[in-house]
Amino acid sequence: MNRRSFLCSSLALVCIAQRAQAAGKSIVRIGFLTTQREPSLTPFVGAFRAGLDELGYVENVNLEIIYRYGDDDVTRVPRLASELVSKPVDVLVVQGSAATVVNDLKLSTPAVYVFSGDPVLAGLASSLSRPGGNMTGLTLMAAELNAKRLQILRDAVPSLQRVAIIGNPEHPGSHIERVYSEETAKRLGVAADFFGTSTQDQLTSAFASMNRSPPQAISLFADGFAIQNRAPIIEFAMRHRVPVISGWPIFARSGALCTYGPKLSDSYHRLASYVDRILKGARPQELPVERPTRFETVLNLRTAKALGLDLPSSILASADEVIE
Repeated sequence: MNRRSFLCSSLALVCIAQRAQAAGKSIVRIGFLTTQREPSLTPFVGAFRAGLDELGYVENVNLEIIYRYGDDDVTRVPRLASELVSKPVDVLVVQGSAATVVNDLKLSTPAVYVFSGDPVLAGLASSLSRPGGNMTGLTLMAAELNAKRLQILRDAVPSLQRVAIIGNPEHPGSHIERVYSEETAKRLGVAADFFGTSTQDQLTSAFASMNRSPPQAISLFADGFAIQNRAPIIEFAMRHRVPVISGWPIFARSGALCTYGPKLSDSYHRLASYVDRILKGARPQELPVERPTRFETVLNLRTAKALGLDLPSSILASADEVIE
């Protein structure tokens, strides 16, 4: 940054601070809580902060964000939530499975969540249009996208006759994803075997079953358990020369053939608008839960080459990101 740009940026921050003081506004304090590890969320936290910045919230001027990461241990969430509430914070931003724990705590601090499952089935909301309670936010679940993923697999593997579906039956809404997947498989003339995996033992059992009768492709439902176990799942698939498709970019970047699902950076960016409305007096119970509206396809060409797949131009042309 040159001297002139630095001076302009500094002047802008001073002006924002002066306007905040003139309006009698103190620093807004947001608590960000998740069960995940910090590196896995870094790009999405960046999108969230960018959304806040666009709405006039500038860190170290009129905004403070306090982060608490559970490092993949959900049992830490109650204590971390207590720490944030005692600061105190004006609003909680709760990511992933931490949302269900915070909901059970019945805190007086309003909360906004980004949740991968169905918030109604998880008990986070009475309905998407009027969630009730003291929480609202965004869901990343769009079960109908599983049909598109199976179609992509069919296009990538024209001889596809058997697909394995790996999903966590404890994840709210996974049964709806299974219905979409099995109905689509039937329509495509593909046999689908579902493997429920919510524990390490169940995942090991699924691998054993697939070892005896390997599928030609794997459709992996995206959730926290799948993220934590993506490496062994993808390694298993590559040993059997089987393509994997899922919903979030992290899977393609970890070696899956392709992902198709919500544009996560957009969802986290949108999260800022919920925080803004609550800080301005809106009640969480009256703010509708938002479903994904923008989607992206991430294609791993390295994996395609390793599997010897000659992908059709239609798949290549539809990719928003190609890993080479």
